[in-house]
Amino acid sequence: MKIATWNVNSIRTRQPHIINWLNNNFIDVLCLQETKVIDKDFPREPFENLGYHTYIYGQKAYNGVAIFSRKPMTNIITGFTSVVGEEIAENFDEQKRVISGVIDDIRVINLYVPNGASIGSDKYEYKLQWFKVLKNYIDVLRQQESYELCICGDFNIALEDKDIYNSKGKENHIMSSALEREALHNILEIGLKDAFRKFTTEGGHFSWWDYRSGGFQRNRGWRIDHLYLTNKLYEKTVSCIIDIEPRKQERPSDHTPVIVEI
Repeated sequence: MKIATWNVNSIRTRQPHIINWLNNNFIDVLCLQETKVIDKDFPREPFENLGYHTYIYGQKAYNGVAIFSRKPMTNIITGFTSVVGEEIAENFDEQKRVISGVIDDIRVINLYVPNGASIGSDKYEYKLQWFKVLKNYIDVLRQQESYELCICGDFNIALEDKDIYNSKGKENHIMSSALEREALHNILEIGLKDAFRKFTTEGGHFSWWDYRSGGFQRNRGWRIDHLYLTNKLYEKTVSCIIDIEPRKQERPSDHTPVIVEI
């Protein structure tokens, strides 16, 4: 099984890129972030014509997540509230950032983690609190279910210095601050491992490049798109790659796909 994650930065703008990529890559499950469209306007048909079942959770102009799967998925969950309850979820489901479903005894959890804007800002605090709700969400699911987990998406965090093209001074930078990394480590402590790092231990491999200042052309990137697996899945993983080809296209997303094969 191949599972991929890709922040497409607008499903409608990037639709031709995604279709072309899927035609050239046999992907069983594709998790998308930043779809930026309400559910009724989501372009389902082109992807269903490729043989995918589509599961979506979107909003206008911002955020939004979706899962495409060649097999039907079961137990689809959107948002936090139905799992953790309204008191814990509070207003965090106003932004559409979480969707999950089950395939072949694997619960695939697709996330678009808040960016956080700048350290110390209200959006930064929102990001840290969002992670606490996510931890609760995962804990409840693990109590209720026995599925293996694949938690993937745009985490907006570079977990290690080598995940940044130049880490100097980045300890006080959004996406690499100590509190953000701690928040992500708290999630991973349940027994999740980084699929990409099983096969590639050196730095210099990135999944996001700023549009400005020739970020991609100069490989001034960050690795912030991740696939985390529970132990049994991790042991069965045979490859995990970052495919930079879509980032070379005209008008690309600023992110590129990451693919794990289990």
